[in-house]
Amino acid sequence: MTKSKKPILPLFIMVDACGWEIIRNDSFGKSFAPHRRKMNSVFGYSSTCVPSILSGRWPDEHRNWCYFVYDPKNSPFRSLRPLRFLPQKITSRRIFRRLLTKLVKVQLKFRGYFDLYNIPFKYISLFDFTEKKSPLQPNGMNQGPNIFDFLTENAIRYFVSDPLIPEENNREELIRQIKTQDIDFAFMYWAGLDGLLHMVGNQSNEVPQKLRVYEEWIEKILESANENYEEVRLYVFSDHGMANCDEHLDLRAKIDALPVKMAEDYAVVYDSTMARFWFFNDQAREEITACLNQVSQGRIIPDEELKEMRTYFDDGYFGEIIFLVKEGVLIVPSHMGERPIRAMHGYHPTDKHTYASLLSNSDQIPEDVTAIPHIFNLMTRDAKAAKAQNH
Repeated sequence: MTKSKKPILPLFIMVDACGWEIIRNDSFGKSFAPHRRKMNSVFGYSSTCVPSILSGRWPDEHRNWCYFVYDPKNSPFRSLRPLRFLPQKITSRRIFRRLLTKLVKVQLKFRGYFDLYNIPFKYISLFDFTEKKSPLQPNGMNQGPNIFDFLTENAIRYFVSDPLIPEENNREELIRQIKTQDIDFAFMYWAGLDGLLHMVGNQSNEVPQKLRVYEEWIEKILESANENYEEVRLYVFSDHGMANCDEHLDLRAKIDALPVKMAEDYAVVYDSTMARFWFFNDQAREEITACLNQVSQGRIIPDEELKEMRTYFDDGYFGEIIFLVKEGVLIVPSHMGERPIRAMHGYHPTDKHTYASLLSNSDQIPEDVTAIPHIFNLMTRDAKAAKAQNH
């Protein structure tokens, strides 16, 4: 006896860093998702892009922007300060940081993505980490609901990938749940391409090879989905792209040379493409602002421009001044890493390699779906349709 099919499965697959420039001249997905669209991203890293997709809101609404912020009163890292006495050749090693990150995450009961990166232990107790909850779970946002709150409240059964297990395992678990018809919505998140691009850059032959692997995986998922659902609404999309880093900027050395001191006069987080400052006196603000205005590789982003990008926070929580470098420049050393990497994202949203992509087998995507937060509207629309028809 042939098993009956359920009417609809909305299938959303996010391929991290699979930007428009990555797939624009590549055949990726054309056989199963021929409708392709260039999408605006948001200003920030995956720490803000992913929450924006999952909530349908902008950073100034959900307050998931950059990871580390100056907040000594609420810092959970005081117990790590004794590590400042260890030699830097040990504490700056990535393997040491990774092992310590795992221990700290368990101790602090953080549920989201967490990494100590390269924050000096001398200063780590000055900072708080902003993603303590997982945006991939209900009640996972810093402010407001996300798609998983919506699915839970509407009693829609769903699959969501687990970032703690390998991508292949997530793929197989999704296929299992499709075959049992247990779900009415699926959200898959693959981060492997992002990691590869950071290492090899966007012109490496390894990039199209990785895309071919993802194509095979999606085709395998679709085969099972088409056997168990009458209609599969497929969306393959990204959060941002990736730019090659051909110029390195030691911004920290320029700031350290000024007659003001970190932790006494100011605090700063050096991200890979931006530096965010908090000031404790007027001299620090004036000295650092003047210095930054002389750095040709970047610029201070005016408040009005931050407001246009929906990343202005009037309480200065994420920084009182935001300095952003030009596309292709990498701040190194930074608090994200001591050594250079081949490619990076987190540049201005209008820079060429920042644009995201959206691929689908459906031609019923509204014209006003132009930016990654709008993917949320597609998710809620199709989830409601699945619930109505599947039950």
